[in-house]
Amino acid sequence: MRKRYVVVLPEAERALLHTLIGQGTASARALTHARILLKASQGEAGPGWTDQAIAAALEVHPTTVARVRALYVTAGLGAAVYRKTPEREYRRTLDGEQEARLVALACSAPPEGRTRWTLRLLAGRLVELEVVDAVSYETVRQALKQTG
Repeated sequence: MRKRYVVVLPEAERALLHTLIGQGTASARALTHARILLKASQGEAGPGWTDQAIAAALEVHPTTVARVRALYVTAGLGAAVYRKTPEREYRRTLDGEQEARLVALACSAPPEGRTRWTLRLLAGRLVELEVVDAVSYETVRQALKQTG
């Protein structure tokens, strides 16, 4: 069966992939995808392995090999090796000043009758002090974990 997406790596990209693998500092996914591209290359210097042989050698699914080949041909080397950055932007619930107030509150003495602050108590107190209109205890947890 003829492959729909044929990978032919130029020498510059081949050298870049060998350097990436040699350094070994990239993510496991990026290293695996680089190895897939090197094995799938049909050019003069490429071995031109089949998808099944690559999948067996690298212990990945043959569909992964086909997907990486298709990504390389349609979108280029960067898209085939590295993950794309998320397009969605998350709006922060607490800004820097509000986080500072939260940390100061968490470090203060707990309410009467309590031995420590809970996340729900902190969230409730932030609303009482009108630092924010509404906040969940999960947002409080993430903010405290981040500044911890």
